[in-house]
Amino acid sequence: MGIVTADIAISLDGFAAGPNQSLEHPLGEGAEERLHAWMFDERSANHREEIEAIVRAGAYVMGRKMFGPVRNEWPGEGEPFADWRGWWGEEPPYHAPVFVLTHFAREPLEMTGTTFYFVTDGIHSAMEQAREVAGDADVSVAGGAETLNQALWAGVVDELRLHVVPLTLGAGERVFDRVPPLDLELVRERVTPEVAHLTYRVRR
Repeated sequence: MGIVTADIAISLDGFAAGPNQSLEHPLGEGAEERLHAWMFDERSANHREEIEAIVRAGAYVMGRKMFGPVRNEWPGEGEPFADWRGWWGEEPPYHAPVFVLTHFAREPLEMTGTTFYFVTDGIHSAMEQAREVAGDADVSVAGGAETLNQALWAGVVDELRLHVVPLTLGAGERVFDRVPPLDLELVRERVTPEVAHLTYRVRR
């Protein structure tokens, strides 16, 4: 059986998203381009190993806000965002089943290479379903900060990969909020001008 990993890009002051998240600014004002710049354009060649590790899992767990801007009941036909299919276009980067935490039931959404399943009974249920379909492969907690914090609080993360970007955001969604104390062992580090990649094993 594989392990449970979690990757998240954060600012130096610990935020994975900035303030005032919206459709125009999914990760908050001043955050979306800066936190993930190392993953795109010419800079991505310097971080290929870390990017490939992110999309290597056999299944993923993510939060509702990671999937899209809808916060309450899923919209019906003709309502705004009724045809929402994620931020990634018709071929999401996961190429594996993705289990989305939500309070509102919805039928699975099949897309090219990826099917999104909507889980209403919590992080443990989502993780059990992800483990079952992943088999011997890893399961990845794909974010955002609130979902990662839930997973850390629930004690289901084996390996935490922080991608620390040299900027501060001052406000937003912070990693480790309301998470009990963790015992972390640094097992890998690689620092570049764009980002410090820090991999920790979660000791139990």
